[in-house]
Amino acid sequence: MKSIIAKKSWLANSDLRLDASYHLSEGQLTLTAFQKANIPTQTLRNVTERIFYGGRSRRIYVNNLDNGLPFIKGADIVKADFSNLKIISRKRTANLKEYFLEEGWTVITRSGTIGNTAYVNKDFIGKAASDDIIRVVPKNVLSGFLYAFLSSKNGKALLTHGTYGAVIQHIEPEHIENIPIPNFSPEKQQRIHELIIGSADLRVEANRLLAEAHKEISKAFSIDYVDKQNSGGISLNTLRTSHTSRFEATYYLTKGYKIQEEIIKKYKYLTLGDVTSNIFRPGIFKRVYVENGITFLGGSEITKAKPEGDKRLSRTKTQGLKDLMLKKHWILVTCGGTIGNMAYVDSEMEKCAASQHILRLVPSKVLSGYLYAFLSSEIGKEIITSYTYGSVIPQIEPHHISRIPIPIVDKDIELQIHELVMKYVENIELSKIKENQAIQLVEKEIEQWQN
Repeated sequence: MKSIIAKKSWLANSDLRLDASYHLSEGQLTLTAFQKANIPTQTLRNVTERIFYGGRSRRIYVNNLDNGLPFIKGADIVKADFSNLKIISRKRTANLKEYFLEEGWTVITRSGTIGNTAYVNKDFIGKAASDDIIRVVPKNVLSGFLYAFLSSKNGKALLTHGTYGAVIQHIEPEHIENIPIPNFSPEKQQRIHELIIGSADLRVEANRLLAEAHKEISKAFSIDYVDKQNSGGISLNTLRTSHTSRFEATYYLTKGYKIQEEIIKKYKYLTLGDVTSNIFRPGIFKRVYVENGITFLGGSEITKAKPEGDKRLSRTKTQGLKDLMLKKHWILVTCGGTIGNMAYVDSEMEKCAASQHILRLVPSKVLSGYLYAFLSSEIGKEIITSYTYGSVIPQIEPHHISRIPIPIVDKDIELQIHELVMKYVENIELSKIKENQAIQLVEKEIEQWQN
């Protein structure tokens, strides 16, 4: 049990909040540590032009980008890419300009999961963003330094300090405007800022390279997309000759099924099972969590720009830990709940363990970058999700996707696509390293002051 004696001044500075969790939070402990160490600070309000959340209006979604804009929700700001966003109507969304973000801002989730942060890079521009995202517009501080501090353990503790709400938690701009921003030396601030800018640029370039790889996939295979139908007849011969031996009618009406059948008819192919040495997911083990252990990733974490979770597994007490660990060049596919989200395991992710709700694919007979590009393309995702089963919690299994037809292309095309993906992976990995370095510089400096 935690306990602390609250001072009268704390109550006065907290809008007379009486809930014990507020005064026992990491945010309060951080404030107390700053005061004891006499750390020179300015308030967030004093180093920003504006702290606000965007437009609020009824959202009208459309299916075509010609009629709308990609819409970034709070949960989306931490994602590695924005390729699967919903599209909000241009014409029927009131005050659309208030939804836009600008490069260099820091954005913060204010509802549900509180205090997630992102640095607004070029990939955010031209997209609409939810009012569940607080916008922080820097003025008298370097934008990269401000983002790095707010993303540090100290910054996040302060951001979540003012959380309120029993069921769905929230913070408001006025709750964070008095957050103390430490005054580092100009040289250190500049170093941290440059690392964040470098990280942001690498991420933008990485996403451009992956998009280029997907374009090459589209060029290599002329697939006629057929929209999903609501009804239709399935012949007995179709069932007999089906590539997958599935019997439920819904499967044969998916776009993914139609794409598979067209690949089989038009192109030379091998199945995913043929081109991998293993497709598996680990068993269910008792998870022993500790404060300092191995980062444990769930399905939602692998899609983040920085795949990291709050849970750490014990190195010595977790049964089957070896089977949970990831290896470089594997391809990960979520197989429970949200189906078909993917990640390529780089050197940073290789340090982590992952849930049994994530399939591991070990490429062998085709280049791993080519396989990742195909599976993560629109064609690949449609095929993967067509295998979904389960009426409550959607699932796919290794034996399902092992049947996916992987088209075989000329070696020079395969190599070209592979190299694009390898450059993408390299940039993503370096981007994570630079951002982590910036945040570690912030945390080490504050630790030195506190000691």
